[in-house]
Amino acid sequence: MQERELLIAGGSLYYEKRKNEIIITRLQGPAGEVEIPDEIEGCPVTAIEKKAFLSKKTLRRVCIPETVAEIGDWAFAYCGNLEQVEFAGQQIRFGKAVFLECDKLKRLAAAGKNEAAAALLAAAVTIADAYYLLDIQGACTFEWLAKWDARMMSVLRSPDSEGYSKQVLCGEEDYGSTDLNAFLQERRRTKVRLLLLRLLYPIGLSKEVRQELEEYLRAHTKGCESEETWQVVLGEHGNDREYYRLFAEIACVNADNIDEIIGDIGEDYPEMKAFFMRYKQENIGYSDFFSDLSLDL
Repeated sequence: MQERELLIAGGSLYYEKRKNEIIITRLQGPAGEVEIPDEIEGCPVTAIEKKAFLSKKTLRRVCIPETVAEIGDWAFAYCGNLEQVEFAGQQIRFGKAVFLECDKLKRLAAAGKNEAAAALLAAAVTIADAYYLLDIQGACTFEWLAKWDARMMSVLRSPDSEGYSKQVLCGEEDYGSTDLNAFLQERRRTKVRLLLLRLLYPIGLSKEVRQELEEYLRAHTKGCESEETWQVVLGEHGNDREYYRLFAEIACVNADNIDEIIGDIGEDYPEMKAFFMRYKQENIGYSDFFSDLSLDL
């Protein structure tokens, strides 16, 4: 089949016409946002070919029309800055590793689905590495949430060292480092990311599971032997009020660590710093009034 070109903002979409259907084959150019049309040349756009958007580092957002029923293997793999994909429909067949290494992906949003579904779907294929949960139509149903939570608990309860031997065997060429401590820290950060997200969207979450999640997060807050909960909140969500509010609500902040928390924030996140200053005043009290006055809000 001969490829044809459709000019779009920031680049070109290439496609093939097959039996009166349009297949998107690739993207060319530095486009940051792409809205795939529902028809081209009077024919419906029904599929995105495998590797069509592979390694497009400038791509941040994609809108996919209801006519698209199939997305091929690795279609958006290694799109390192992709943050959001919006689906007008829900019945889509996904190939293998469609969003592989899309570490910044935060939302897989679909018409008729809420924000919880968008966030949990994205986390399923990024943090949880569970492509069997990539089910747009089933997202946030009771059965789907049960599977999501089962995967989360499997990750949470697995040893932090799980997978380290494979990393050592593959070496730095594939993984960048074989340092055991760095590996363990990143494993704990992965767990923290999953748990925080689930607590932000607690629909269908049982009391027992919630308690286990909160206990883990408190065990890795500021001042503990390992501080991955605080590292994730500060390093990845300093501008996300819902995250640091949750951090406080689940008692990851206390009289022993509040001053260190405020000190860690420094001048990087003024709203976050102001929040914890107020939290200290209202919930903990000032241990050194004149010292705290010197902190710049």
